[in-house]
Amino acid sequence: MARVYNFSPGPSMLPESVLNRAAEEMLDYNGSGQSVMEMSHRSRVYEEILFAARQGFRDVMGIPDRYKVLFMQGGASLQFAAVPLNLLTGSRKADYAITGRFAEKAYQEALKYGRVNMAASSKAQSFTEIPALDPRKFTKDADYFYICHNNTIYGTRWPALPETGGVPLVADISSSFLSEPMDVPRFGVMFGGVQKNVAPAGLTVVIVREDLLGRARFDTPTVMDWNVMAENDSMYNTPPCWSIYISKLILDWIKLFGGLDAMKLHNEHKAKLLYDFIDSSALFSNPVRPDCRSMMNVTFVTPSEETNSAFVKQAAAAGFVNLKGHRSVGGMRASIYNAMPIEGVEALVEFMREFERKS
Repeated sequence: MARVYNFSPGPSMLPESVLNRAAEEMLDYNGSGQSVMEMSHRSRVYEEILFAARQGFRDVMGIPDRYKVLFMQGGASLQFAAVPLNLLTGSRKADYAITGRFAEKAYQEALKYGRVNMAASSKAQSFTEIPALDPRKFTKDADYFYICHNNTIYGTRWPALPETGGVPLVADISSSFLSEPMDVPRFGVMFGGVQKNVAPAGLTVVIVREDLLGRARFDTPTVMDWNVMAENDSMYNTPPCWSIYISKLILDWIKLFGGLDAMKLHNEHKAKLLYDFIDSSALFSNPVRPDCRSMMNVTFVTPSEETNSAFVKQAAAAGFVNLKGHRSVGGMRASIYNAMPIEGVEALVEFMREFERKS
């Protein structure tokens, strides 16, 4: 069966060269006579994989030495609690910018642990834009300021990072992870589930500035304490071995691609192809304010739910799968992560053009 163009928001498609490499090494990794999926995480051969993956993140993202790279589990959702448990321990105050469902979930989780201020929200605009920030609404002595960098459901992203002064900026980067260069020193903490751009589901990467370690509440579960995970090289408990291995292969692939500068150009090209067509279409439209549009998740609709459903059904039959929008917003969503080739977006645009012509 021919491979389809998979526009899933996550788990998402992976580069074919990476899948082929993993298949070649499935039964025998590097002459060890065993699969990565069955080897001990305490073995020397696996420790080499883990350390190489961690160094890969440092190399590709330009992560300074004063940051720790942690491999954890539980998805970004577990970090919604881990962030306040590790950081909301000074003034016990934090600022949150609410730009979508996942930022809202993180905010609700943090309310359990301290005084949390909603510094800005675009909920009244149905999350179709990033809200303007008013520094007068910021908490001066906040332990941190929280954002979700890219909003998978609504197809928005921060066009510029908030200026938070001396307050550490914490960002959920799950759906923009490795899609473009990021100025790591602007952040106190960055974290993300890897199932969009980095690896199969199961791994969460936390990049944390060292001076923010060792602040966890006394009742923080041990496996959620960033300092414990850092001191144990992310192996306090058994790590998600297979996902870490695939992330190593993905990082090697990105290096061969030309790094994150080249990846950004690749992703901008794809996004422009799709947005340009939608903006010129009489049938399809995008609800997001143009300067807030996501480069990874392109949302679009037609004038009726009936037409939306017909489009999704016909697209799937034609080999364009997982285009249905999130159940909370409807419509369509094309997630065009790193591994989506330009040819896939070009083919989708041509299909949309033909669908419109026949409608």
